[in-house]
Amino acid sequence: MDLIEKLHEIDTKILELAKERCNLLAQSSQEAQKEGRGFGSLREMQSLQAVGPEDEFGSRLLRFVSGLTYQTAVVRQTIAFLGPEFSYSYSATAKYFGAIDGLQAVSSIGAVFEEIERGHAKYGVVPIENSTDGRIVDTLNMFIKTPLRICGEVLLPIHHNLLAKCKREEIREIYSKPQALSQCRAWLGSHLPEARWVEVASTATAAKIAAETPNVAAVASREAGIANGLDLIAASIEDNPNNVTRFVIIGNERVPQTGDDKTSIMFQVPHKPGALADVMVLLRDNGLNLTWIESFPVPGVTSEYYFFVELEGHEYQSNVQAALQSLSRTALRLGLLGSYPKAREACQMLMG
Repeated sequence: MDLIEKLHEIDTKILELAKERCNLLAQSSQEAQKEGRGFGSLREMQSLQAVGPEDEFGSRLLRFVSGLTYQTAVVRQTIAFLGPEFSYSYSATAKYFGAIDGLQAVSSIGAVFEEIERGHAKYGVVPIENSTDGRIVDTLNMFIKTPLRICGEVLLPIHHNLLAKCKREEIREIYSKPQALSQCRAWLGSHLPEARWVEVASTATAAKIAAETPNVAAVASREAGIANGLDLIAASIEDNPNNVTRFVIIGNERVPQTGDDKTSIMFQVPHKPGALADVMVLLRDNGLNLTWIESFPVPGVTSEYYFFVELEGHEYQSNVQAALQSLSRTALRLGLLGSYPKAREACQMLMG
């Protein structure tokens, strides 16, 4: 048996098992519908996905198969993300949902929220925080404007790569989004000091331009480079090797407790001495541990702020409910953004 025949035999077995998984999911979904039980929630989809082995390749492969078979056999859900394809938001979405079937690229973070509000998408994926650059302003601003909830989160290691169709010494311009260029400032300044930086909307767009333009390089993911036929000139050129972006899954769904959850809230307190400190004491007295806090200027008002806070625990827990009830009596505005499972620790992506 030659190599082609062996590979065909393996592929046939994989296909048969995938079809068997689809049939099992479809049967379970039909039984759930007859019994009046839902079978299409985000949490159910995640629980039905394979846990997978410890190695990243096996985990990614099984999550892809799990996501694709669920989308095929149970319900095809549209998931909006900040495009285009092969952007880091695309990678985060594929990592969380497993498969890329049903993904809908949009042109802005605001458009991700709008797709869900208009019923064009079931879920959306948006960045909320980067370990190098901090909060994502556009995302926080949309949470102020819309009632959508956070249903989950995913951590994506960000590894920037220099990609081109020419040699390094022939590069005259480097394209990427502003944040990516900034995160590679030291490396680019040291290795390509004469090259001109050109800012574009996304790293994926930069890769496309580099593929079509002589003497142009892009700072982007390896996936974007492969998709556009670019050579890898230098890998992982980010100044911070531990650069991670946290993305949140948004929608209208309330996610059940898992025992390892986080709750996100947004509030505005009276503009007076000690108001924020009083909130911190309130949370402490209810035994709540904060994992993140950000201030955000109230639009059109000088020196007043919204505060975005994440804390350990679920909104259904008694101490969380008690804290929120107490805070509602003093806050000028209080929004419960959602409770959701904590993300697994970020791990090295094969495609980087």
